[in-house]
Amino acid sequence: MLGDHGFLRTVYDNSHEIAPGKMWRTYQPSPKHLERWAEKGVKTVINLRGPKPTGQLFLEEEACKRLGMRLVNFRVYSREAPSKEILHGARALFDEIEYPAIMHCKSGADRAGLMASLFLFFHEDVPLDEALDQLSFKYGHVKAGKTGVIDAAFDNYMTYAKEKGVSLSDVDGFFDWVNNVYDPAALKASYRSKGWGDFLTEVVLRRE
Repeated sequence: MLGDHGFLRTVYDNSHEIAPGKMWRTYQPSPKHLERWAEKGVKTVINLRGPKPTGQLFLEEEACKRLGMRLVNFRVYSREAPSKEILHGARALFDEIEYPAIMHCKSGADRAGLMASLFLFFHEDVPLDEALDQLSFKYGHVKAGKTGVIDAAFDNYMTYAKEKGVSLSDVDGFFDWVNNVYDPAALKASYRSKGWGDFLTEVVLRRE
């Protein structure tokens, strides 16, 4: 409750439906939260924090097993341009899991926003520029901070797509760019956050 800011999640519910009856984005769920998700019929829980041994993960594993939900650990990073492996892995993950499903990070803001955008683009045929509405301050995502490197990666692609005449609905076109053009390390090296954004994400919100 203290070390993982669980007390904040008792008063602020950053849970949102992405695709009706199919996918939700949320924050780190407690066992009680998982019980409520199970009551909604959720079959799969995607943990975007990864398999690092922690108290919250042990509680989540125990609750999912008890409730008959599949727990998938798929680690995503909030201060990195998404790697090629993550992008390909997300596409495969959305194709193979059982729905309804939820996906969560710590606060439901940055990593959940990235994956919600990818889910809509890869799996629900939503154009990328519309799908990226999931990366918004409405959900707690701060584009001006170090977390804005995620937005920079997609801005880079959309500039490329416009120049090449590639539709923002073309998932295969996006992966052609990922495989042959995209350089996450170079993009991160060139990205510059803003001081007030860093203060908000690193000091005030203490994003993971």
